[in-house]
Amino acid sequence: MDKIFSDYLERIDSVIEKGPYKDTWESLCGYEIPKWFRESKLGIFIHWGVYSVPAYFSEWYPKYMYDSASPVFDYHIKTYGKHKDFGYKDFIPMFKGERFDPSHWAELIKASGARYAVPVAEHHDGFQMYKSRLSHWNAYEMGPKRDVLGELCTEFEKNGIVPCASSHRAEHWFFMGHARDFDSGADCDNPHSIYYPSYAVDNHGSYHSKPEPTDDYMKDWLVRTCEIVDEYRPRLIYFDWWIEQEVFKPYLRKFLAYYYNRAVEWGMEVVVTYKHDAFAFGSAVLDVERGQYSEIKPFAWQSCTAIGRISWGYTADNEFKTSGEILQELADVVSKNGNMLLNIGPRSDGTITENEEQVLREIGRWLDRNGEAIYGAKPWHYFGEGPTISESGAFADQKRKAYTSEDIRYTVNGDRIYAIALKRSEDGRYCLYRFRDADAKYGTVFFGIVDKVTCLEDGKDYPFHIDGKGMHIEGPASCEDSPIAFRISVL
Repeated sequence: MDKIFSDYLERIDSVIEKGPYKDTWESLCGYEIPKWFRESKLGIFIHWGVYSVPAYFSEWYPKYMYDSASPVFDYHIKTYGKHKDFGYKDFIPMFKGERFDPSHWAELIKASGARYAVPVAEHHDGFQMYKSRLSHWNAYEMGPKRDVLGELCTEFEKNGIVPCASSHRAEHWFFMGHARDFDSGADCDNPHSIYYPSYAVDNHGSYHSKPEPTDDYMKDWLVRTCEIVDEYRPRLIYFDWWIEQEVFKPYLRKFLAYYYNRAVEWGMEVVVTYKHDAFAFGSAVLDVERGQYSEIKPFAWQSCTAIGRISWGYTADNEFKTSGEILQELADVVSKNGNMLLNIGPRSDGTITENEEQVLREIGRWLDRNGEAIYGAKPWHYFGEGPTISESGAFADQKRKAYTSEDIRYTVNGDRIYAIALKRSEDGRYCLYRFRDADAKYGTVFFGIVDKVTCLEDGKDYPFHIDGKGMHIEGPASCEDSPIAFRISVL
């Protein structure tokens, strides 16, 4: 490991030694989630990289193009030729980003109503989307020849969007491992190659995958991640899976301590998100990929999902959710004390798809009218009611849930209660079961005085009455695809 890395490792140790956070779970669990994150509720995730050039299958193209058991393997040969003649690295000159306009991206994200943005800094393929001293395989020296992360962070701050970044570097250890299985032309043993190290692990779903990353690889992972922190000062670092491997544990603690201490030094409030209990509970924020919880959680959490149903990165045949479906998911997540991180996947030329742009602007228009039920909102006694069940767990967004006008989600903001009907009633009538006339001793109802009910999108008060079935609201008739929100003012 060269002097740049050794010097950086010494700096990391020095910062930890001098700072209030030490690289122990006991110390790191003293961390508190900042108010800005808890109140933001909506962020935008951006998967843009070399994998957007083939625009096929998903951002996992570089893995499966070398796996002879995958249809992507045959597709690659048919479309680009044999791997030894056209490997993954040969997509890099084609990744030009010639229409990349960071100011437009920032304007669009602001228009969506999102409060923070998380561009992928490095995905599993090992290509950094930022200027780096640690590797030449980066977007500043190759491909677009621009500091993509740096330009985006600058534009985000201009637009009042909290700049963040994600790291998916951990999986690079095995990601193109099948390139070793045949004459692929990939120089997997060259430490200066984008393919290095490319080891096919026995079970990447295990906590003890073999062969496990070496000490040098782990130091490289740590230094790369700390470089992102030092050069761009993101307010949030998102980690993908696989860091839950046992070999990562001491390095995860070092990274958290370094990042949190740097934040103290710079007067910043920061967040780290993770999956699969990789970090000790309470030391960072738990993220659920393409899923949610079925009940309110007493802790802040995040659901990362995407407008594209099939792929995070751009593909020519991706399927897209509607803004109505995403707003249903957002209301469900917020009612359970969560944030939503919503992904877009730009094309290789740097343009955002028309579908995604339309959805983002529609979300923003809904939030302009209904934002008080979302931003800064907290869970109520109950997250909601209704016949449709949202199961806890990841990868639950493969098809749209069949919500009804009886599916209600509740939030509170100040002294106001909000009821969000996930599907609109065509006749404008809604019945809120939790507000029924019932004996308070059972603890299943609101036992207070409702003063008035206001529809947020038109600002009008609507008549209501309460009986043993619930609070009946005579609201506006509508067939729109988006949820409808009511402010319930109480005495």
